[in-house]
Amino acid sequence: MTYTILAINPGSTSTKLAVYENDRCVFDDNVKHDVKEINRFEHIIDQYDFRRKAILTALDERGFELDRLDAVVGRGGMLKPIEGGTYAVNDQMVDYMREAPRGEHASNLGCVLAKEIGDRHDIPSFIVDPVAVDEMEDIARFTGMPEIRRDSLFHALNQKAVALKAARKLKKSYHDLNLIIAHLGGGISVGIHKNGRVIDVNNALDGDGPMSPERSGSVPIGPLYKMVFSGTYTLAEIKRKNYGQGGLVAYLKTNDGRKIREMIENGDEHARFMYRVMCYQIAKEIGSGSAVLKGHVDAIILTGGLAYDDLAVREIEERVRFIAPIIVYPGENEMEALALGALRVLKGEEEAKEYK
Repeated sequence: MTYTILAINPGSTSTKLAVYENDRCVFDDNVKHDVKEINRFEHIIDQYDFRRKAILTALDERGFELDRLDAVVGRGGMLKPIEGGTYAVNDQMVDYMREAPRGEHASNLGCVLAKEIGDRHDIPSFIVDPVAVDEMEDIARFTGMPEIRRDSLFHALNQKAVALKAARKLKKSYHDLNLIIAHLGGGISVGIHKNGRVIDVNNALDGDGPMSPERSGSVPIGPLYKMVFSGTYTLAEIKRKNYGQGGLVAYLKTNDGRKIREMIENGDEHARFMYRVMCYQIAKEIGSGSAVLKGHVDAIILTGGLAYDDLAVREIEERVRFIAPIIVYPGENEMEALALGALRVLKGEEEAKEYK
């Protein structure tokens, strides 16, 4: 049987959408939104009707009729901590996203848009592996300060999707594997997957783990609190140094991997060195993951946009290949991951989970 699925992935200034027939992408589109239009909304949730109309217009221009759909799946947002999997969108989920107690993010709109379209056409709506997936073991949550605990916020959608791909490649169940998965993008998260659960992962949003093209990663806390109380910086400026203006962009004035690679190829030794620094830190994070798994690692997976770069892959691989075989799945593949999550439920391979 062929199932037709609409996947919706809201971003800061665009909304990606794709229609799949089973695992085949029929078409995809990236609907760009005017920045001035987006900025006129006080809150992310206020963009709901604007985005819905943009999606429907894009589908209409393609000549696609919504009554062909069997399901709608949206990108999951900043929900309360939940285990991984595909969830049926319910009123509790939508209400939580409207209130956004964990923070506003464009992905919060994913479930709201999916449910509205699904309800209107009497078909199910889902989300798959949102950033809020939390399967961490308790031992991984503690720091040396009782007031601060480690949270699980990471690229769960892509990490879980490539884990399933690797399981098929290795001819084993995901639940029988120990994997270390490094998502290498604008933010970098390194997840330790043990028997189908991500038992530890760096919080890629809050300055934990390796530096990335635009995030600082972990820094020594002593110099940091001196900066904070120096009177030189505002809280907003410190936050930007962590997220948005940290990492490679702070050193090289760009977060574009292609431009950085061009700088390196043109003989820029500073760019070459800082790129190596980032890869060194990624490899170090992977190495710490092998300690969590007590050395029992079936594979290391490199994914995300930077995994297209053979230089980054080589720099990391030469430091960690002694741990386990390395598998590379470049790109984020978010639309495919969303569609396949919904498809598994429609085909009865998984049961949709309930958000409570």
